[in-house]
Amino acid sequence: MIYRLRVILDTVEDIFRDIEIQSSSNLEDFHNVITQSFGFEGQEMASFYVSNDAWEQGEEIALFDMSEKPGEKRVMSDTLLGDTLWVKQTKLIYVYDFLYMWTFLIELAEITEPEPGMQYPNLMFAKGEIPLEALEPEFKSEALDEDDEFDDGYDDSDYDAMDFDENWN
Repeated sequence: MIYRLRVILDTVEDIFRDIEIQSSSNLEDFHNVITQSFGFEGQEMASFYVSNDAWEQGEEIALFDMSEKPGEKRVMSDTLLGDTLWVKQTKLIYVYDFLYMWTFLIELAEITEPEPGMQYPNLMFAKGEIPLEALEPEFKSEALDEDDEFDDGYDDSDYDAMDFDENWN
């Protein structure tokens, strides 16, 4: 089966790629197709996240298993696209380069039969160019006060009250 997917970069402008790929491809192959189609070098860490219809981030499928117990986390090379997306599970979130957090929303648009003579994966359509910088994620913390400044409860001038042992080593 061939999956037709729309991969949308989470930016202000419309930037997306329509990609056809075999359902038997693993997520590492899909990761490579995404990075190449958007012009990334593909040398940064990345993860897919299973998502629901509200685009809420679910289970992580990482490029490499960096968990404390090997085999604890699903990895892209061992996970088939067809085992991750199907008619009732149509959405994934893909994050590339955890320093810049390039975030992509992926949706399964159609499942079809392969066309004779067609090479897959296939970039069907591309719209928009990658901006120089990723969108800044909007995080809100309870530790921020009304002026959006970090407030840890310490007064910077009260060094002795911080219980810091400068000869700890």
